[in-house]
Order: sequence, then structure tokens, then C-alpha cells
Amino acid sequence: MKEKKIKCVVWDLDYTLWDGILAEDINVSLKPEIRKVINELDSRGILQSISSKNDYESAMSMLKSFGLADYFLYPQINWNAKSEHIRQIQEKLNLGMDTIALIDDQEFERQEVIFSLPEVMCIEADKIPLVLDMPCMKSEYITNDSKNRRYLYQSAQKRDEFEENYSGTKEEFLKTLQIVFRVAKADVEDLKRVEELTIRTHQLNSTGIIFSYDELMKLIHSKDYLVLIAEMEDKFGTYGKIGISLIEKKEKWWNIKLLLMSCRVMSKGVGIVMLRYIMKLAREKNVCLFADFIPTDRNRIMYVTYKFEGFSESSKKDGIVTLKAKLTESIDYPDYVKVMEE
Repeated sequence: MKEKKIKCVVWDLDYTLWDGILAEDINVSLKPEIRKVINELDSRGILQSISSKNDYESAMSMLKSFGLADYFLYPQINWNAKSEHIRQIQEKLNLGMDTIALIDDQEFERQEVIFSLPEVMCIEADKIPLVLDMPCMKSEYITNDSKNRRYLYQSAQKRDEFEENYSGTKEEFLKTLQIVFRVAKADVEDLKRVEELTIRTHQLNSTGIIFSYDELMKLIHSKDYLVLIAEMEDKFGTYGKIGISLIEKKEKWWNIKLLLMSCRVMSKGVGIVMLRYIMKLAREKNVCLFADFIPTDRNRIMYVTYKFEGFSESSKKDGIVTLKAKLTESIDYPDYVKVMEE
């Protein structure tokens, strides 16, 4: 397994992002290296937020004056404990707590977070010049999806706000989104994103296996494997490429070696769409369909998904659970999703 990557950097403000205490003097000055670090983290697809004990309006006004406000998702600027700030950010972004880093100048605040949320990485403010060189902040590949990750989450924020004000049922709300789910065979241009998804996705990952670019290159050109990639969009914009599946193909049976979906789409009721697409395909080809499942501390939801879709345990060996699909019943997609094959 590769080293855990940071997916979100949470910034303190006073004497961290800028020099000075805003509540005492509005003439605070941005630290010289900050703009470069924030821009580069953003281009790498690392999300960013704020945890600050400050007045919200004053702090946001200052961030806007520096031209930085748009970089920060779900900023927590109030007098609550910083561990509570991070819990709120983690819940909104739907990330693993162990993929979040806090940068703060105060030892007390860092220790409070370490005590309450030991999975969170805490970084002293004087280490900011070193942040970009930390292995956990680097990605081997920068894909279009990673470059645009902040915009994808900003679109998601608009969806969340729309849903909060929607008075109908969950299914009625999903119908209003006009969701389009596209499935295609992965090609060479997709491989960097596929590798990135296997590294970044843990909750909705059936085996937790990470495939390298070179391994994937061999698989997409092999007659014995099918590599599928899914992307999704709705009326608010694109979600990017959000799902992959690796299927081993034999004459009489197929085996899903990997199935994963980005956590971004967990709440949109589409986690079953890729699986049902594969089930339909297997039934058309008149083959038995199996699936590997390797339990981790994060992915039980994938086991539940398989079971919900009618898979039953066939065997267990070397930590791998093999499940078998029931393909005799009708397989339909949710009526709030339009599925397109490309």
C-alpha cells in the first residue's frame, strides 16, 4: 500500500495564513509563501478549508480582499473547538479523517485536535514552506479531475444548498437533478485517473487494491480483462470520472476483481448503477458473474451493496470473499438516473 495521501488541508488564519490578529488589527498581511502554497495544493487536487476562532464576516472579507476566499470549502470560522471545526469539514466533504491535515501556529490548538482526532495530521505554521515537499501532499499524476476537484465540490455545495431547501422526498429530489451516468471502456487517457481513484477511494472500494499505471496499461489491452470507467453529470455540472471496475473475463464466467465509486456520489443513490450495468452485461453474454471482496476497516458498505443486489457468498480463501450474482431476476436502473453506454 502506498503512503496515505492528504485530501484536505485546513488552515488556521491568525499568524498562520496571515501575520497578525484580525480581531486586534484589520491591517494583517498575508504571509509571503501562502499564495504559492494554496495555488499549488489546489492544482494538485487537494481541497482546502479554514478553521479559525474569529468573526466570520470579518475573516471572509479579509480572505476576499486577498483573492483567496474561493479556495476554501465549508470554512469553519467561529468560537467552537477546532476539533469540532474539522468534524464539520470532514462530514461536509465526506472524506476519511486520516486524509485531513491542520496547519496551525498554536500548540494548544494542535494538541486539542490530536487528543480528539488522533487521525488528523497536525502541522506547525512555521513548517508551511515545507508543505509542498511532503510526500503525503504529492501525487504521481495530476489529472483533469484532480485539477478541477475544488470546482466539483463547489458544484456539490450548490446541490446541497438546493436539497436543503427542497421539500419533497429524496427520490423526488434526485429526479430534479437530471442525472446522467456514462459508462465506457477505459482507454489510455483514462489510466491516470483510474490509478488515482484506486489510491484515493477507500469506503466505496470492494477490495482496496491499488493498481499502477503500468499494470492498468496491460489490463486494458488484454482480451481477458475489461476495465470500465464511469462519469456522471447533472444540471449543476459534472462530477467527473467517479467509478471504475476491473472484470476478469473467461468463457463461462466473469469475476469483478475491483469495483469502486467516488465518495462524492455516495448520497446520490448511484452506487448500484455500475454494478447493475455489469450484471446486465453478464446476463447478455450468458456468463456466471462472481465478485471479489476483501474486507478493510472502511469498505463494509461495498459488501452490503453486493448483498443488497442479490450476491451470495460462494467461497473464502486467503482473506478474499468470493460472491456469486443472481442474474435470473430483472435488473433495472433507478428511474432518476439516465444510463448511457459509450
